[in-house]
Amino acid sequence: MEELEFDFQLSAVHQARRNTLADLLRRTSARHPQKLAVVYGEKRLTYAELDDLVNQSAWLLAEDGVSRGMRVALLSRNSLDFVVLNFALARVGAIMVPLNYMLSVPDLSYILQHAKVSVLVASDEFAEVLAKAEKASSVAIAKRYVMDTETSRWEDWTALDDARASKKRLPFEALLRDDDVAHILYTSGTESRPKGVMLTHGNLVAEYVSTIIDGKMESRDVAIHALPLYHSAQLHCFLGPGVYLGTTGIVLAGASPDLILETIEKEKVTQLFCPPTVWIALLRHPDFSKRDLSTLEKCYYGAAIMPKEVLKELAERLPNARFWNFYGQTEVAPLATVLQPEDQLRKLGAAGKPALNVETKIMDEFGNELPPGSVGEIVHRTAHAMLGYLFDEEKTKQAFENGWFHSGDLGVMDEEGYLTVVDRKKDMIKTGGVNVSSREVEEFLYTIPGVSEVAVIAVPDPYWIEAVAAIIVPKSDASLTEDGVLNICKQELAKFKVPKYITFAESLPKNPSGKILKRELRESYQHLAQE
Repeated sequence: MEELEFDFQLSAVHQARRNTLADLLRRTSARHPQKLAVVYGEKRLTYAELDDLVNQSAWLLAEDGVSRGMRVALLSRNSLDFVVLNFALARVGAIMVPLNYMLSVPDLSYILQHAKVSVLVASDEFAEVLAKAEKASSVAIAKRYVMDTETSRWEDWTALDDARASKKRLPFEALLRDDDVAHILYTSGTESRPKGVMLTHGNLVAEYVSTIIDGKMESRDVAIHALPLYHSAQLHCFLGPGVYLGTTGIVLAGASPDLILETIEKEKVTQLFCPPTVWIALLRHPDFSKRDLSTLEKCYYGAAIMPKEVLKELAERLPNARFWNFYGQTEVAPLATVLQPEDQLRKLGAAGKPALNVETKIMDEFGNELPPGSVGEIVHRTAHAMLGYLFDEEKTKQAFENGWFHSGDLGVMDEEGYLTVVDRKKDMIKTGGVNVSSREVEEFLYTIPGVSEVAVIAVPDPYWIEAVAAIIVPKSDASLTEDGVLNICKQELAKFKVPKYITFAESLPKNPSGKILKRELRESYQHLAQE
């Protein structure tokens, strides 16, 4: 009896002290009930209305048996229901597993199986795909919901909107702890089989605080959420912190450049995050110079390295805006370092300094800290860091060797403590026994007039073993030639860095978060040396 009483008291203490995703929206709603919270198409909800919708959804989920620790897979483009379920699942203590809607049925089936998912949620567009993935796996699904529609046209799928309409809007409470897993996000798989990254409520709240402080975010901000919410960058650097603060979020189904530009003008947007590939698409869009973008104050980039020449052009064409570089990865929820606006040109190309709740160092392969100016692996100590990889103790152990999280990125720290990312370990090219940074060659190629996008990869070569190859997307009005680009490279680059192969393409393969898929490029161009 005494033991049971102690457990109850301990639980009560945890509930009084907790700070989870389940609590953030409720607290913001109490502070700003009538403030506009989210805009999605024609729908415009205040924080009080959004909180009510989350409570209705939580009551529905709980009555259908969804409870603490259950894994719920969600497959959808950005939508109002995606935002609602992010917080509703947290309120019942379930674990959200957001899925990349670009994945194939076998890939989705693998994740359902690996994560031991027991509940499926999909937009009408993707319900059939997710049903096929379920059939291809051996998971036992207890409930299926279809989003963004009043009636379900799929057998055994419940229309979320219709089912929750009659549910109460009273606050929903579940027993939660800050160290409970909130999300399992699967890494993009650009290099290998995706791993399930376990992020706790505590991880996320600590990361939100760092993002808000170092990103100079304010409750008055009006932000666009256009990049996929299944991805950690948009979800945890912008949507989550925005709700925490009480900003207004404009949710777009996708990162269409014309829609983004139109929305900035229409909604007087102050805050925008895009990976470099999308910033480039915005710059090249004919509406960029036609739309009123003067309200845009805070511009963020990340998820990939921003070419220096592109950053310079953005700064010139958006004089009212300040820029931040957010660097990190899913395993750190995902923020690690920040390059502030005042350092954008002074430290051009750098990833900045460690964020508020982060400590970052450069280490050699033996775990020794390296002095400034030395290239080594980027490692972090932070409350942002994941709990571990789901069902993979060995990879978790490797990732946290020596008590630091090992990023897999190579970098260098200068005397002032600013980090520069040299390259992914996997993207270093060893040609003729010499290491070449693909990023360094890409940065140079971006300085050539007429180059819109470029990716540098290693391709098999009978003489060099690995040869430097450049795949270039020319600007629409450019007249680039292989010989012309090659001659410029020979004049400016060290001989071993000059691409052995140069080819042109109409576009580069990317995932929905804007990362260039170098694995696909290596597969597509592996026979370049034989052509």
